[in-house]
Amino acid sequence: MVEFKNVSYTYPNGQHALSKVNLDISDGEFAFVVGASGAGKSTLIKLILRELTATQGDIHVNGFDLNKLKPRKVPDLRRTIGVVFQDFRLIPNLTVYDNVAFALRAIDAPMKYIRSRVPYVISLVGLAQKAKSYPNDLSGGEQQRVALARALVNDPQLIIADEPTGNVDPARSFEIVDLLKGINACGTTVLMVTHQHDLVRYFGGRIININTGEIVFDEVIGGADEA
Repeated sequence: MVEFKNVSYTYPNGQHALSKVNLDISDGEFAFVVGASGAGKSTLIKLILRELTATQGDIHVNGFDLNKLKPRKVPDLRRTIGVVFQDFRLIPNLTVYDNVAFALRAIDAPMKYIRSRVPYVISLVGLAQKAKSYPNDLSGGEQQRVALARALVNDPQLIIADEPTGNVDPARSFEIVDLLKGINACGTTVLMVTHQHDLVRYFGGRIININTGEIVFDEVIGGADEA
């Protein structure tokens, strides 16, 4: 669950990034966040991840009160969230398996759990045959699937996909959203930031449009894939 109540954020240089935002995303929802560059999308994500602290208002994410969250507890919050970035952020000298396992090793997960969980998640994103490959041997779409597997491996309550289709071709973009939709269908909340309005129009669903730091549209629309 993500809840913003009257949230504003002003950067130290005086730039107003968000203004009195109210937002509720329930467990199990899928929502697109759209808006022009500089509209406030990145600030919204940074507040959810507690990379920034709201100037005003209250934020709750996955049971954590972010206004009262002590720095030593921030890692606990982030373990409930999987993040997929536009630029993949894979480690080039690690195989697909080890890139995904890295997220579990970082939190000292038991080796037995790693050996069972990692192949399952790699298979889930359709890369079982690529487990021993290195990032440079993969296409852009395959690299993004590895990034998605890495975000999923901790079994997070919430997936934040920040422009996940920005570096892949149009056909692969639809595949990535299809994967996210499938993950959402299994109960994981998904928040996808995108500027690709063709994807939004095709898939439909909840659309949250941010403009100059304010939510100007928050509705559920039908998609072309429902026709």
